This record gives sequence, structure tokens and C-alpha cells, in this order.
Amino acid sequence: MTLTDLLAAASGTLVGLILGLVGGGGSILAVPLLVYVVGVGSTHIAIGTSAIAVAGSALANLVPHWQAGHIKWRCALVFSAAGVAGAVSGSTLGKLIDGQQLLALFGLLMLIVGGMMLAGRGGAGDAGVRLTLGTARRLMPRLVMIGFAVGALSGLFGIGGGFLIVPGLMLATGMPLGYAVGTSLVAVFAFGAATAANYAISGLVDWRLALVFVGGGAVGGVAGAALGKLLSKGKNRLRLVFASIVIAVGLWTIWRSLLALGVA
Repeated sequence: MTLTDLLAAASGTLVGLILGLVGGGGSILAVPLLVYVVGVGSTHIAIGTSAIAVAGSALANLVPHWQAGHIKWRCALVFSAAGVAGAVSGSTLGKLIDGQQLLALFGLLMLIVGGMMLAGRGGAGDAGVRLTLGTARRLMPRLVMIGFAVGALSGLFGIGGGFLIVPGLMLATGMPLGYAVGTSLVAVFAFGAATAANYAISGLVDWRLALVFVGGGAVGGVAGAALGKLLSKGKNRLRLVFASIVIAVGLWTIWRSLLALGVA
């Protein structure tokens, strides 16, 4: 393995570890890690490669939630279908934006994500909510509109978007947090796969790095899940620490991008 491979594996392991420890949101570090640690020279290749890692991670984490019965499949499929259209639109737009400008926007998104994580999410909701002929008139428009918007952001930045999908599903359907987390993984996989496919068509995916990153993420995810059980009482504190890291990396990403653009 080359040094680049080792750095990619280590970065993937870190993202997987964070996902296992604190849940959604860890994949937002994938693009900065690929650019600033692994040394991927193109922002667009980093985003395309990150999307592969996001999809792979979501697919791996989907099975236990499915087995636990925490996925509202009809809601998930409608939300995901609308979001895939958004992801294709967002990723197509992203390929047209200058790499440094895209990184600056990405840094701004990180600040928003960090703020949302600091604010936290409530867990109340209707566990019995279902998409049926009777509820479709109320739920379908919300699922489609919110799904498309979240998918567009996911495609634009090559992220899973779980931090947006989870509250989006709760807003659209009223389902509780536990179900929203499980259901969100279907959308995360769909958005990541659609974004990766769009970037791959343009040759903007480093497949070797993607596989190494996903492999590292799988190892980190197992370790993070095991460590998370030991530190379950301190998960809120871990989330606050991670949110602070996301905000700090976001500020640094914006600063580096502005320097590269000659603005700062």
C-alpha cells in the first residue's frame, strides 16, 4: 500500500469510528479529510469519491435497523425517489462550480451542521405513522418536497445528509427519532449512489481510494459501535465535542478556500 492508501484508510477509519460513536453526521468530514489529509488535488474528485464511501457506509448500517423494524419503507422509498432527482440535480450543479468556491460553501454547511448538532433533536413522535391511501394526501407532498431539497444538498456536496434527512423525515411524517434514523439510511444510500454515479460518468471518482476509504470506514464503524456501548452514558457529551470539531473544521475550510481564491 502507498502512503496515500494508508492515509485514506486512516481517514475512513476515523469517519467510521465517529459514525459508530455519535451516529449521523460523521461523513461530513470525508471531503475535508480527502482534500487536506489524503491529498486529493481536485475538490470534485474528493466529492465523487466521498459519495461512494457515504453509500457504502449507509448500506452497511442499514441491515441492523431493518432487522430491528426501524424502517418505514414506504416513506423511505418516496423520500428517496424524490431525493435521487435532487441529488442528480445538485451533483450536476456541483460539477460546474469552481472547486475552491465549492469548498467554501461546504465549510459554511459544516457550520450549520455543527450548530444543528449542538441544538440536538427531540425524540417524540408517532411511531405508528404509515404512508397509505388515507394518509398519502397529507404525507406525499411533504415527503417529495423535503426529499428533493435534501437530496439536492447531498448531491451538491457529496455527503450523506443524514443530519438533514433525519429532521426532514420527522418534519414530513411526524415519525419519532429512532424510526427517522433507520429510515434515513435508505435515503443516504440512494443519494450517495446517485451522486457517485453522476460524478463517475464524468470520471470524477478515484475508485481505489474509495474502496480503501470504505474498508477503513467498516473497521472504524465496528470499533466505534463497540466503544459507543461502553461510553453510552456520555454520548451527549461526545456529540457536543464532535459538533465543536465540525464547526472548527468548517471555519478552517472556509479560511483555506478564501485564501486560495485570493479573498482573504
